[in-house]
Amino acid sequence: MTATESPEAADEIEPVEDFRARARAWLAATLPPAGSEAWDPSPERRARERQLQRTLWDGGFAGICFPKAYGGLGLTPEHQRAFTVESLPYDMPFSMNVPTLGILAATLVDFGTHEQKLRHLPAILRGEELWVQFLSEPSGGSDLAGCLTRADRDGDTYVLNGSKIWSSGAAAADWAMCLARTDWDVPKHRGLTMFLMEIHQPGVQVEQIRQVDGSREFCQEFFDDVPLPASAIVGEVNDGWTVATRLLTHERMAVGGGSPYTSGRSVGHRSTNASDELVGLVRSRGLEGDARARQLVAEARVDQIVANHLVRRTTQAMATGALPPPAGALMKLFLATNSMRRVEIGLELAGRGAVAWPAGETDGAGDTGGAGELGRATLQRQAICLGGGSNEIQRNIISERLLGMPRELAADKDVPYRDVRRAGSREPR
Repeated sequence: MTATESPEAADEIEPVEDFRARARAWLAATLPPAGSEAWDPSPERRARERQLQRTLWDGGFAGICFPKAYGGLGLTPEHQRAFTVESLPYDMPFSMNVPTLGILAATLVDFGTHEQKLRHLPAILRGEELWVQFLSEPSGGSDLAGCLTRADRDGDTYVLNGSKIWSSGAAAADWAMCLARTDWDVPKHRGLTMFLMEIHQPGVQVEQIRQVDGSREFCQEFFDDVPLPASAIVGEVNDGWTVATRLLTHERMAVGGGSPYTSGRSVGHRSTNASDELVGLVRSRGLEGDARARQLVAEARVDQIVANHLVRRTTQAMATGALPPPAGALMKLFLATNSMRRVEIGLELAGRGAVAWPAGETDGAGDTGGAGELGRATLQRQAICLGGGSNEIQRNIISERLLGMPRELAADKDVPYRDVRRAGSREPR
């Protein structure tokens, strides 16, 4: 059941503009203005964002589109969009958005049992739990269904062994959804099960991966005989790919800026005035009269206006059934290409200032638009094109699931996964 299908939808709902006015007054009276620290992945910032999420909960503005039965407000995506716009000038718990709220909590709403939702959703909305997905594997690349991490049944529990990688923020997270293989004698998509699991427990080792810009947001996890109760299963045994598919839909929505479950600023939630940082850069370099600089700033602003309208139009079409769930790939693909172009524009405007900068200038958070931050963003420019599925995967989704073009050939289709040849893989016990 989604937020828009919840029983409270039949109740009288506060008009959006009344909600907007109430949120505007509360935000101004309660939250500090936004700063560069809102993008800081440090432990101190994570702790601060948990506090901010608790502030939203205490003020009655947490989980705007989550069901009332599990701590949310049960309101509409229009209410969430109104709150997001009003909250842009303020310091908000950015790290709660992706993946905790927009991906994992949203998937839990769709597939979790009543007990799972009652246990975790209010805790998430209070800022007590950060979540992450354990999907990608060192040998799998983009083939998430080619999962080698195994969960073997042992009485009333499952025993987890294997490894996951590229898990954003796992070192700071509390819980995860983990996709594991529970049946090797069926084709790969049919033998998977999704589990809930505590991250910091015996048998789980989390290692942070240093990236080219010096940050350590990505992690790899190793599982050594980790017991998982049967009550930790999300959905049905051996039907984990159904859950994973919905999770990936939520991921495309969240990363693309169209999720009704995220709140406040995110990569996909920029105001049309976000190009103001580029204007500041132009002015700092004395390029106000430069025709090329003015053209680049205008291009960035037009692209963001188009992105905002694309998000609204696509999400509305998906909500009414005019477009199927895979349409989230449209937003994800446009956001990725738009973000890449924005970095290129910033780099051209910054000139030599983005090649080198004083040590510590960006230091995790960046300076919200300075030349040094643009240099750091250049090092990370491909990340948005890979996270949530590469641009190539999004194009495949659009061509096959929206346009009805033929699917790519798969050599392992209808082959028991035990018999699939895998380079460098370990045979099941």
